[in-house]
Amino acid sequence: MQVIQAQNVTLAYLKENFSLHKSEEEQFFTEWFDYIPEISELEKQYLDRVKTNYLNVLENAPLLEEAVKMVVLSPLLDLAGFYRHHFYIATEESVEISEEIIIDNEENIEQTKEIIKGKIDVLVLQDKLWLLIIESKRSSFSLAKAIPQALTYMLANPQPDHPVYCLVMNGEDFQFMKLIKQAQPMYALSDRFTLYRREDELYKVLNTLKNLGQVLS
Repeated sequence: MQVIQAQNVTLAYLKENFSLHKSEEEQFFTEWFDYIPEISELEKQYLDRVKTNYLNVLENAPLLEEAVKMVVLSPLLDLAGFYRHHFYIATEESVEISEEIIIDNEENIEQTKEIIKGKIDVLVLQDKLWLLIIESKRSSFSLAKAIPQALTYMLANPQPDHPVYCLVMNGEDFQFMKLIKQAQPMYALSDRFTLYRREDELYKVLNTLKNLGQVLS
């Protein structure tokens, strides 16, 4: 038995061992841009303050993971309604998935098991359905490194008949993902949003979070 830490998993590994493929169909993941609810002027003012707070704190040093959660993530979850009834928040949830693999070393064929282990930063659940996995990284961390790890957690969804959604973020960049775990697991990515554009793209992040809350409530 071989144990692999989730943060060391690559997209190539997931494709080879779990048949995970990326969907290029626009209609596969419309929840991040279609039927998006409006947010109020008061919510926009609050998000403007969140952006200002983040950039002010960032001037001193790159933010660590816990600071990203406190300054950016917690206000987003509050405004999106994920602290209310029907949802509940779990943090640092342990997850593991396993896969039987065949090793052909030319002399003989061996069967062994690889187990991937990791911990989800924040998990928003509703009636045992995984609504949103949020992987928050330090501000200097590239989202590209977090995506394979988040997909690993999404593959561990215990409700394979339902889609699972994910937000990966590092405080200044945000990207949503959707995975459907069927005979061949498929996933898709949203556009990437950033705080460094003139318009506060936290509006779009909150819009999408609210939409996901409505879709699965």
